[in-house]
Amino acid sequence: MAAVSTPTGAEQTVKTSPAGDVPFDFSQPPVIEGFTPLPKVKDEPFKEKFIRKTKENPFVPLGCLGTAGALLYGLRAFHQGKTRQSQLLMRGRIFAQGFTIVAIIFGVVATSVKPKQ
Repeated sequence: MAAVSTPTGAEQTVKTSPAGDVPFDFSQPPVIEGFTPLPKVKDEPFKEKFIRKTKENPFVPLGCLGTAGALLYGLRAFHQGKTRQSQLLMRGRIFAQGFTIVAIIFGVVATSVKPKQ
């Protein structure tokens, strides 16, 4: 017959809170044998994250600026009564929005294909 080992008293101890009803502390991650959690990613400020994302995919901010520029210029032309120019700029805005969407999709695909480091 195979020998069955029983855990020693040190392995059987369970951390309990002072109240005794909770087997672990909720403020700490649970200890799971054979699993080491990944370290917490540092919180980066908005400016650093914006610069990093712009370097990863520079066409998205360009498309956003093009969309906003066409919109503002088109609204100004509409306000001035230049309907033909306003219509052309609104069509340009639609084109810029499409360019931005394609740039976002391309960036997502490129990021998912890129090997993890």
